[in-house]
Amino acid sequence: MSIELSEQEIIRRKSLEELYKLGINPYPSELYKVNSTTKEINENFPKDNSLYQDVTIAGRIMSRRIMGAASFVEIQDSFGKIQLYFKRDEICPTEDKTLYNIVFKRLLDIGDIIGVKGFVFITKMGEITIHVKEYKLLSKSLKPLPIVKEKDGKVYDAFTDPEQRYRQRYLDLIVNPHIKDTFIKRSALINSMREFLNGKGYLEVETPILQPLYGGAAARPFKTHHNSLDMTLYLRIANELYLKRLIVGGFDGVYEFSKDFRNEGMDRFHNPEFTQMELYVAYKDYEWMMNTVEEMVEKIALDLHGTTEIKVDENIINFKRPWKRFTMFEVIEHFTGIDISKMEEKELRDVATKLEVPINETMGKGKLIDEIFGECCEPKLIQPTFITDYPIEMSPLAKKHRNKEGLVERFEAICNGKEICNAFSELNDPIDQRKRFESQLELGKRGDDESMVLDEDFLRALEFGMPPTAGLGIGIDRLAMIMTNSHSIQDVLFFPQMRPEKKEAESTDEEFLALGIPKEWINVIRKIGVKTIEDFKILNPNKLHNQLCGLRKKMKLDVPAPKPEDVKAWLS
Repeated sequence: MSIELSEQEIIRRKSLEELYKLGINPYPSELYKVNSTTKEINENFPKDNSLYQDVTIAGRIMSRRIMGAASFVEIQDSFGKIQLYFKRDEICPTEDKTLYNIVFKRLLDIGDIIGVKGFVFITKMGEITIHVKEYKLLSKSLKPLPIVKEKDGKVYDAFTDPEQRYRQRYLDLIVNPHIKDTFIKRSALINSMREFLNGKGYLEVETPILQPLYGGAAARPFKTHHNSLDMTLYLRIANELYLKRLIVGGFDGVYEFSKDFRNEGMDRFHNPEFTQMELYVAYKDYEWMMNTVEEMVEKIALDLHGTTEIKVDENIINFKRPWKRFTMFEVIEHFTGIDISKMEEKELRDVATKLEVPINETMGKGKLIDEIFGECCEPKLIQPTFITDYPIEMSPLAKKHRNKEGLVERFEAICNGKEICNAFSELNDPIDQRKRFESQLELGKRGDDESMVLDEDFLRALEFGMPPTAGLGIGIDRLAMIMTNSHSIQDVLFFPQMRPEKKEAESTDEEFLALGIPKEWINVIRKIGVKTIEDFKILNPNKLHNQLCGLRKKMKLDVPAPKPEDVKAWLS
């Protein structure tokens, strides 16, 4: 496979060859032991200038100022940046100045990773700097970094295109190091939640990702095939039914941070692969679980921010307990003025149409209510709010309400206009559960491709007896978006799912030959970033002539240089 290289990539590969010729391995194997970080030095050295007189540190070159016999370099490690000072006669104390004049000045580039040893001092300009006594190339960068410039507090040429940032997250982390804070907070969020659950005595477990039946939620699954068993398997859409099996087996409280997969659309709130934490606790109900969610999320906010008040977009969201509570019917009447509590399917369709809620013929009563709520209420719930007591048609795994006919003991927590968790008093009546599954099968026959399937083994487990149980699923990605004030779910996932990259349009050799361009110059033209005849035709002939002559020299091409009039003829 041929790889198209830019001019800079060609130059760097030639530098790589020269390094090997000098006996320098640009990718050494041995351990490079560091004893300091940029953060430690920047925080501690100003307080005590006697510290860090024997520093070993490693990082990526982010800028260089070559000034003859002395130069300045800025490197970046995991924690920040620091300036380095290189002096030729200290790097090369003998007559041989190759390590400075050739390797350092000519063969190192921005993006290379180096290790240095030296001592820390403060320059006349007041900048903390490492005076380098020796250095070592640890990894040669063959692709140039986007150069982000900063002047008078303003940033220029920043790497901000969202698609490129998500697609090349490694590059995003290098040139936009501040985004690391989002992922550090996400990790702290999970640690805080795990600490809370472990403190309550619940057991963290693992359940299958590949499942013979998908269940535990209303969603379309990803489907695969196991060759040895010759059977269809599904990536899990939820881990609920397996965790409940563990409650049947005698555990009083289990939880799992799970990767789940739903074969659905993508937007700024949805990724086909996502993380949620599911918790099941025996002998509890949904009222108890509401209090637990409040307590846990309040703790997370305090652990991450030191306060329960968090700025999200233009809103200040307060996670301090207690949160507001509405029933599903109350909140719909609150925002629409319509009481739907006694309505059947046809009336609900009329209401949805009146409210301009998108619906279709496959939707049953539960889906219609859910759509009305989602369109008319959910976006308006900014402060954390519990929505409780859902219609039975919407919740095939939840226990019937103890004193409200036709409803189940379920709640969702809504915050910043989106659901962040879903919880039930779990249905543990195997006969009722079978009927609910059968109702879901009927919805599937009507065309609802998100309806649940009937899981005979789960029903068998219930028949052995499951204690009264409260269950919870909380979306880690959604909660992380709120806790880090991130606009999109892609901002809190290191590697969000992306559509395939579109192949750049490129004219053929024949099309370039038709312009009178000699074959040996076509690839040279492509090296300067010209892919199509349209791109080529808008070039300045004088500038193009200079570029081609320069590349001929750099690439050491054994072909005559084009004449200015030849280049003008190609472009005419």
